[in-house]
Amino acid sequence: MAAPALRQSTARAERATERVPLGRSTPDGPALMVPRLALGTGSGGWARESEQTQLGQREFVRMLRHGVERGAAFIDTADLYGAHLYVKATIAELRREDLILLSKIWFAEGAPKMTPTETARPEVERFLRELGTDYLDAVLIHCVTDARWPTQQARMRDELSELKQRGVVRAVGCSCHTLAALRVAAQDPWVDVLFARINPGHQRMDPDGTVEQVADTLRLARANGKGVVGMKIYGAGHWRTPEQRRQSLELALTTGVTDAISIGHVSCSQIDDTIDNMNAVLAGAR
Repeated sequence: MAAPALRQSTARAERATERVPLGRSTPDGPALMVPRLALGTGSGGWARESEQTQLGQREFVRMLRHGVERGAAFIDTADLYGAHLYVKATIAELRREDLILLSKIWFAEGAPKMTPTETARPEVERFLRELGTDYLDAVLIHCVTDARWPTQQARMRDELSELKQRGVVRAVGCSCHTLAALRVAAQDPWVDVLFARINPGHQRMDPDGTVEQVADTLRLARANGKGVVGMKIYGAGHWRTPEQRRQSLELALTTGVTDAISIGHVSCSQIDDTIDNMNAVLAGAR
C-alpha cells in the first residue's frame, strides 16, 4: 500500500516551514533543502530516553506527524534519545522522500545505556535498521567538546566520509557543546552541518563562550558554507515567557546565525505555537 500523501494546506506559505539551503552546495553534491523548523525528539534526552519518548509511541507519532503535515518535515533525532523506533513508526505513515532525517552518533564515556565508540559504519547501519530507511540525510558526531575532536574522532569521520561517498549519508558534521569545539567546526572543511546552542539568555549554552562569541562563530561558519542549525533556542525550557521566546527567535532567525532551528515539543499545540511565532518574527524581519 502506498504511503498516504501529506496534507496540503490552502493557506499562504508558512515561512517557518519554507525550505532553505542548509549550507552551500559542494563538489560532493547539492546542499540539503530543509524547513527552517526541525522537530527535535531529544528534549532532556539522556540514556536512550527523552521527553518525547516518554509520551509513548502513539502520542509521539501523532505529534510528529502533525508537525510534518504542517510542513516541518525535518526530523532531528539521535541514538542517545532512544527515539529511532518511534521515528520509524512515524515515517512509515509518510513518504520518506518528503522528509529530512538527521541522527547523531554518541561516542563518549559516561552516558548510561550507551557504548563508547570510535566507529561510524556499524552505528549508521544499525540506525538504518532502527529507522526503517536506506539512507540518512545527515549524520552528526554527537556532543563534541574538545577542540581536538577532529583528531580524536578521526576514524569516525573517515567512515562517515565513506558512507557519504556511497550515498548512504548525504551530509556529515557535528553537534558542538563548547565554543572551542565550535570554532574548529566552523572552519573544518569536513563539516557540512553543525548544531550549536544559541539563545539570548545564555541558558544551557557553551560554558566557555558568551552569546556574542557563539553568534560570531556561527556567522563565520555560515560564511564558510556550513549549514547551521540552532538548538536550545528556548534554553531547554528555561527561557520561557512570550517575550523571552520572541527574543530567542529573533536572535536565531534574523541575525544571520542559523539556517534552521531545532525545537523539541510535547504537543501538537506547541508545534502550532512555534510555527506561528516563527512566522510572526520572520514577517517582521522583511
